[in-house]
Amino acid sequence: MDYFLQGRHWAGVQRALGHNVHEQAGDGWRFLAVEESNPAGKLLYVPYGPLADSLAAFDSALEALVALARRCGAVFVRIEPVSAGFDNAGFDSSAADTLLRSRGLRPAPANLQPELSWIVDLDGDFKDVLAGMKPVNRNLYRNIHKKGVSFRSSRDPAEISVLLEFLHLTAARNGFKPQSDEYLSQVARSLMPAGAATLFIAELEGSPIAAALAYDSDDTRTYAHAALDDTHRKLSAGIPLLVTLMADASEKGLQHVDLWGVAPADQPDHKWAGFTAFKKSFGGRGVSYPGTWDLPVNKLRYGAYQLARKAAQAGKKIVRTLRGRLRR
Repeated sequence: MDYFLQGRHWAGVQRALGHNVHEQAGDGWRFLAVEESNPAGKLLYVPYGPLADSLAAFDSALEALVALARRCGAVFVRIEPVSAGFDNAGFDSSAADTLLRSRGLRPAPANLQPELSWIVDLDGDFKDVLAGMKPVNRNLYRNIHKKGVSFRSSRDPAEISVLLEFLHLTAARNGFKPQSDEYLSQVARSLMPAGAATLFIAELEGSPIAAALAYDSDDTRTYAHAALDDTHRKLSAGIPLLVTLMADASEKGLQHVDLWGVAPADQPDHKWAGFTAFKKSFGGRGVSYPGTWDLPVNKLRYGAYQLARKAAQAGKKIVRTLRGRLRR
């Protein structure tokens, strides 16, 4: 798979947002690194990267990242090695932890991108993809037009306002904070005219009732943002909207649709459990990644950052304990 967050179009998004971006490649490896900052100071973040086709190539990418970090004055490098040659070397996911630690990497405080994702492969005829879905999904896709619902796609950045409106409604209804309008509008301005992002819109008799934004890499379409008008929830337009997005990807010759993050199978109460059941209803397969890891470059400053972070966490725990006792 080609990971969108390591592509040139995403580099353009980050530059438009004001970040310094570095792109390097070597024999069997490449990476896109974004300069960011946190309480430790400057860091290099490599979302879903570096990409490498062997362990030797992965080690070369790490060397290049450390050299770049030193030139930039970064305290550490934060990576998400979704493709680091593990499989080629015969390592399974359970061995990735040992392998990464042996190279001086440490687990980051939290995973920034999903550690688990759900992929629908588009090999062969799209009829085979439909056959792998739940019957209700197929039936809605084939018959919802009878209820006056139609679908269209757009690469006009101005139409991102359709999705933003539905995201606001969903956030107010479910009590979460969506990404800012400014951020998503800039993503649309950078990606949609370049053909790297497409907005799919479901309409009831000409009025939008649901929307989904997808990002494209060379071989994969990523289902990134979606929301709907709760007034028409009973139509379940989000299901045929996603199938339409997948059918369009198949027509364009893409090989995969990445439905993005899902919850672990052994955590039925996970906050993503509902989204996960929805995504799995389209068929497909799960993939797991090693997660987010830090590679200290300035070890003294990184160590101080870790100590300060742990002290802050301990302080918060004490405050929560005291508040709990006062309520009794």
